[in-house]
Amino acid sequence: MARLSAAELRNFLDDMTDRYNRPGFIETDPVSIPHRYRNKEDIEIAGFLAATIAWGQRPVILKNASRLLGWMDDSPAAFVRGFSEKDLKPFRGFVHRTFHPDDCLYFLRALQRAYRENDGLQGLFTPACPDAPLRDTISSARRRFFEEPGPARSHKHFSDPVKGSAAKRINMFLRWMVRHDERGVDFGIWKQLQPASLICPLDVHSARVGRKLGLLKRKSNDWQAAEELTAALRKLCPEDPVKYDYALFGLGVFERF
Repeated sequence: MARLSAAELRNFLDDMTDRYNRPGFIETDPVSIPHRYRNKEDIEIAGFLAATIAWGQRPVILKNASRLLGWMDDSPAAFVRGFSEKDLKPFRGFVHRTFHPDDCLYFLRALQRAYRENDGLQGLFTPACPDAPLRDTISSARRRFFEEPGPARSHKHFSDPVKGSAAKRINMFLRWMVRHDERGVDFGIWKQLQPASLICPLDVHSARVGRKLGLLKRKSNDWQAAEELTAALRKLCPEDPVKYDYALFGLGVFERF
């Protein structure tokens, strides 16, 4: 397509965002998993687990996330705070792609530590200082999450942007927790981070669309590319650049842009 002016690009992406930032988007998306709950801690735990396994076919993601929460009696916060080792028996058979039982068990134990010792997931993702880069906040949360010894293989399921990962699933989870608007897709239940500081979740779809629209030049889909894309989106909407994740995802997946 012909290169758009800044105003044309903003209008185009605003239109696409309006098309996909709607409740109808929720049903087939992993964000539907935390939308089953009203309690803040239920939302963030369900969201974190759904985001952790959010790769592959979306129906399979939803099915497997539902299995995890069903084994928690659909009360994730109460389960995480109170489970004993005997309560983990069903999870010893859980597999989603490369997320295996050992990973699942470690993540549940790490969540329990977080809610017993560190003000939960929100505490883990609280910046060390107000102007700390999101990259450092995510990396710090990851270090604290993996404080206790466990399988080295489990670390790959919580990406580290300091090591160059685009950390797509963590950035998606943070979008769910931090962004808030009248549409009701994202929750906006965390106030220690601001929407302006978020980084756009970068995957093959958003990267392809970003390059086609002239928003991204970097060829690797890594953290630098995610920052580059977000910086371009921030010029269009400084206070909420990641709202355009809806547009990029919709254009890439549904519009075959």
